[in-house]
Amino acid sequence: MYFMTTPPQFLFFTGKGGVGKTSLACATAINLADQQRRVLIVSTDPASNVGQVFGIQIGNAITPVPDVANLSAMEIDPQAAAQAYRNRIVGPVRGALPDAVVKSMEEQLSGACTTEIAAFDEFTGLLTDPVILKNFDHIIFDTAPTGHTIRMLQLPGAWSGFLDEGKGDASCLGPLAGLEKQREQYHAAVAALSDPQRTRMVLVARAQSATLREAARTHEELADIGFKHQYLVINGVLPENEVEHDILAAAVWKREQSALSAMPEILRNAPIDYLPLQPRNLVGLEALRALLSPESPLYKHEDSLALEIPVVPSLSSLIGSLVGSGHGLIMTMGKGGVGKTTVAAAIAIELAGRGYPVHLTTSDPAAHLIETLDGTLDNLVVSRIDPHLETERYRAEVMKTKGKHLDEQGRALLAEDLRSPCTEEIAVFQAFSRIIREAGKKFVVMDTAPTGHTLLLLDATGAYHREIERQMANTNVHFTTPMMQLQDPNQTKVIIVTLAETTPVLEAAGLQQDLRRAGIEPWAWIINNSLVMAHPSSSLLRQRARNELAQMHDVADKYAPRWAVIPLQAEEPVGLERLKALIHR
Repeated sequence: MYFMTTPPQFLFFTGKGGVGKTSLACATAINLADQQRRVLIVSTDPASNVGQVFGIQIGNAITPVPDVANLSAMEIDPQAAAQAYRNRIVGPVRGALPDAVVKSMEEQLSGACTTEIAAFDEFTGLLTDPVILKNFDHIIFDTAPTGHTIRMLQLPGAWSGFLDEGKGDASCLGPLAGLEKQREQYHAAVAALSDPQRTRMVLVARAQSATLREAARTHEELADIGFKHQYLVINGVLPENEVEHDILAAAVWKREQSALSAMPEILRNAPIDYLPLQPRNLVGLEALRALLSPESPLYKHEDSLALEIPVVPSLSSLIGSLVGSGHGLIMTMGKGGVGKTTVAAAIAIELAGRGYPVHLTTSDPAAHLIETLDGTLDNLVVSRIDPHLETERYRAEVMKTKGKHLDEQGRALLAEDLRSPCTEEIAVFQAFSRIIREAGKKFVVMDTAPTGHTLLLLDATGAYHREIERQMANTNVHFTTPMMQLQDPNQTKVIIVTLAETTPVLEAAGLQQDLRRAGIEPWAWIINNSLVMAHPSSSLLRQRARNELAQMHDVADKYAPRWAVIPLQAEEPVGLERLKALIHR
């Protein structure tokens, strides 16, 4: 394996959601630990599932992994990190300052900006803490899906420069209060990230056009911020010997080979490793060890076993219930790579085809709505919340309004403050709020970012709601916040999209719990890309299909108030006609 050759101290695994970053990062950690190297694996994904892969509970502290000598793990929990960050800032002044001042400080530190800064603070600490660096030969980072990872890797330089230039005057005053002391840590983090002898970036992709395009974009963005030397792992490639006598397997293999032959040129110069599709979920030590050991087969041919084909509801069975009063917000949520974009596009096309005005949009920085639709349709408008464009729009609006009556020096200070990395969080939240208000007049179908990033957006929504409640207390003025709209089942229907695999189902269940804690009740679950319902005859695909049955039963019996299943398609579901076929199959 090229990416395992003389590995440096820091290894980052990144890529589009659902490509297998966590499994590959965990397998790499085990492999190095088995070589007597001291290894720490860290998840920076707000919706981490490293603990699920190992089958243990992992929290916001370094935790030894049982049965693997030399291996420890931790998951950076943004909420726990934010609370610890708040305690460090507010704790010393509690009791020393008036309660009103302390309460104001807590309110300043309640938003998504604080959550991001706190998680980032922990991340940079892992790159620079002398005790951690002494105790571990390798620190492996299992990162959030691509867009969020690029943001995280930009932050050390962004905050370091922001502090060096003496900025940070108003909008992030509370969160920034704890950053000044960390200036040297951020400089050290930038140095570690930019040194190829200390840091290696591993892009993980699948043999699919969309993920390879995403990998190419990621390659360029990483190169732009200093990561020139990158490795590529193409995971889950269907072996050619599985295609005989199976029309579905042959179609999938042909599609994968076509995608690989059309791989973007920028990726061809990187060292590339190929890993075959495994017949079972990569959960547990045996499966993880075998991933990087081809001589350890993970399955036996079991052609003699019957494949039970259950009776399941289809996507079309849900559409009638979605229509309701003819307008509303429909949000697809879930782990990266489960097909949220595809499901959102299919639902939007069906509603538009029935004559309803529909706005199909996405909050995912790495979404591909235009490529998925590959066409236009009456009654359908498509958009994307672009963080860069929204940030520039927000800055211009603040300068136009708040800066209107300031003198030249005041406007200069305001412009500096708006260059804070926190500004993007505020701008994206405002765009999100603006779009969902349209749901009072039409259908708004929103393809959300992978779970962790969406939860951070909901955190910002909740913080805004609490602030409005505080301001409106005792005024008798009626108000509606975006959070109130999300909590109203007559206005918002959340559809959780998953795969019939252990980790995606467990993560979807965790997402459902998080939503319920926020007062949002999911409306339905959709199991996408089901092999069971595609009736494979390939031994490998039939083994994977059998593994789906237990997860499908869990969704139906434990989690979903209503549910549907979409079979794996022989042809990639891109374009209006193929998307319609997902519903009318």
